[in-house]
Order: sequence, then C-alpha cells, then structure tokens
Amino acid sequence: MTNLFGIFNHTIPLNLDERITIIHGPNGFGKTILLRMLNGLFNSRYLELVTIPFSEFRVEFDNGEQLVVTQSIENTSKTKKHPTTLQLFDSGLSKKEEFQLIDVASDSNSVEQMSQVIESRIPETIPINYEISFNLSTPEILSFSDVIHRFNKVFPKQLRPINPEPDWFVHIKKSIAVQLIEAQRLFNFSNVLSGGEDPRITSVAAYSEELAEHIQSKLAEYGELAQSLDRTFPARVVKTTAHPDLTGEKIHAKLREIEEKRYCLIEAGLLNQDEDPDFQVDRSIDDTAKSILSVYVEDVENKLRVFEELAQKIEILKRIINSRFCYKSISVNKEKGFIFQTDDGKQLSPENLSSGEQHQLVMLYELLFKAQPNSLILIDEPELSLHVAWQAQFLKDLQQIAKLVNIDVLMATHSPDIISDRWDLTVELKGP
Repeated sequence: MTNLFGIFNHTIPLNLDERITIIHGPNGFGKTILLRMLNGLFNSRYLELVTIPFSEFRVEFDNGEQLVVTQSIENTSKTKKHPTTLQLFDSGLSKKEEFQLIDVASDSNSVEQMSQVIESRIPETIPINYEISFNLSTPEILSFSDVIHRFNKVFPKQLRPINPEPDWFVHIKKSIAVQLIEAQRLFNFSNVLSGGEDPRITSVAAYSEELAEHIQSKLAEYGELAQSLDRTFPARVVKTTAHPDLTGEKIHAKLREIEEKRYCLIEAGLLNQDEDPDFQVDRSIDDTAKSILSVYVEDVENKLRVFEELAQKIEILKRIINSRFCYKSISVNKEKGFIFQTDDGKQLSPENLSSGEQHQLVMLYELLFKAQPNSLILIDEPELSLHVAWQAQFLKDLQQIAKLVNIDVLMATHSPDIISDRWDLTVELKGP
C-alpha cells in the first residue's frame, strides 16, 4: 500500500507456513481499511476503493503475478474525477492487462447522488446506507456496489461508475475467495423481514436457522443415498464373495466402529437415537453371512460419510462454546439449529446470549461453516466484547479451525492477549 490517506506506506507479507497473519498498530493507521480494500477488490465492491484516498494498492500472488490498483489523490476538488485503474503484471513486472475499475469522483456527493437515483428509479430497493440495499421483490440482499452492477443502465451516464469486468480479472477472482468478518457482526442483513422499520436480525438467529437448513440438506442427501443403496442391495449381495481374510472378529470390529460413529452423529444432533439400530453378530458365521454383512458394513459407512465434515465442524463448535460459556451449554438440533440451555435446565434463545457470547459464536460459525476451502479470511478486531481469557484462547482455536477448513487468515487487532506469545505471526503498521 502506497500513500494511504496521503501518509502511510504499508507492506504486509502473509505467513504462508502457519497460515495466520496478524496486523497491529495504533488507531488510524489503516488496519480496518486494508481489510476492507482487499475484500472490496475481490468481491467487486469497488466503492470501498474509490472512497479511500491512496496512490497504489498492490497484491502479489505466490506465482509472482501482481494486481495493482492505482488512483490519483493529488487534486482534492469535489468536481475532479479520480479514475481507479486495475493492472495485472507478470512475474517479470511487465504489464499484461489493464482495466479501469471506476471513474467517479471520490467524494460523498457522488455517493449521495447515486443513492438518490437508486431510491427514485429502482423502487424495489430501499437504500439503508451506501453499502446496503434490500431488494423487496425477491428475498435478496444487495450491496450498494451490487445494485450498481445490476441496474447500471438506470444511472445517468456521468454516474455509471462500474465498468464490466474483463475475463482475465473474473478468472483471478474465481481462483481465490476472500471473505471479511467485520467488526459489526452481531446483526445480519441477509434476510428481509416483512414489516417493521428495522430490517436487521441478529446474526446468531440467522445462523441458527441456516445451520438447521444445512443439516436438513445433509439429511436429504443421506436419505437419497440410503434409498439408492437399499434398492441395489440384493443384487450386490449376490455378486459379492466373502474375502477369505474377512473373519467374524473383523466384521464385529467394523460394526462396533460404525456404532461409535453413529453415537458421535447422534451427539452432534444429526441422527436420531433409533436410526440404524445396533445388533450383535456371532463371531463364528458362515461365508454367506460374511458376504451379506460386508456389503451392509460398506453401505452404512458410505451413508455416514455424508455427515463426516459437518459433524467435525459441529463438534469443534460445541467443544469451544461449552468450554467458554458460563452456566450454559450449546447443543444442535436438526429442526432449530442452536439450542442453548442453562445449568438448571431452562432453554435460552440465541438472541438472549450476552454480546461477548454472540461475538464468539458468530466468529466461530463464520470460520467453520461459511469459509470456503483455500480462501483468505479477513477478521477485523476479533477481541470485541471478549473476556481476556477468551482472547488468550482465540488464536489456538483459530489454528485448529484453519487446519480443518483449509483457510488462510489475515486479522487486525489491538489486543496483546489475542497475540499472546505469537508475535512471530504479527506485522506492525508504522507511521511515516
């Protein structure tokens, strides 16, 4: 980053070995801005770039190629346009491609004009602020940039800031997913509520419902696979010959292992207690029985494998939450999602959790269930509302999650308790 706010020059090398990088520095040095700009570039939210003064924003990939966003901040006149240009350089720093992202005055007047156009010409949207608009004709949320992309033609020519993205840039964005977990994470704008003046709902409520839907989807997949396997079971049994090394003891061990997996899935809230009931097998069984049971064992393993990844994530979520929350515990229900219960047996709705508890739950959920494999996750101020003891444990939890979900993390923090003894993972933002 060059000349951020006309002052700061920052370089942030990512820790590719341990896959977690922590940036820290005084307020106003641009920690949150850098996360927003990365998210804006890779998620087509270009107004995040045009409203921030800088000279050059450079992203270097591990193959040596570089994406460079440039703009002029020399003339601060409100009538002066500042073209924001994206360039692609190869590993030899030769320019390969160029694309003008935005050509709009980087001042609040232009944003206000575009907001007025949206409100007057696109009646199905309600501008909440320059970042969020709700589309009421379909249950869909659109960012300000999304609205401009979709309804570009309704804007006067001088207010059309978004140019169509070239194929080479679309390809780059598909190769790396970037997700921002913002400091404001307790409210969710993904659902549109009918009636009421405030369209927000709490993130914990939205994610509880989302988790239930995810479980129902896996159950449907499980059911379809079970039907397919049951339908072909007789034919496969007839074709199967028992392997000479397959003993009654080995089959018994396999069935015991399956029962342990089933128990874990029941504990995770994914299966009911009475599904695929266990039965005892005589260790001295004939070859016909061995053939039947070997097919049965393989089928059950295939069916349970549908839940494997989801069960791992739920187990980690429950373990962390139940080790942190005082006098209450979390379980998962396939109809309701999160279930919280006090030590005296009373149920709590997710919205009745404390601010710190909601922050912890939302961060964990977004990392475990919403992050795509091989993506870069940006976390702004993970310490918000968290007790210092929780902050001290956060990095260890994050390392385990990053390994399971296969993600890289770049986070901005003010908290030495978050960093703990891992200052080797940090990059300090310094003044001029």
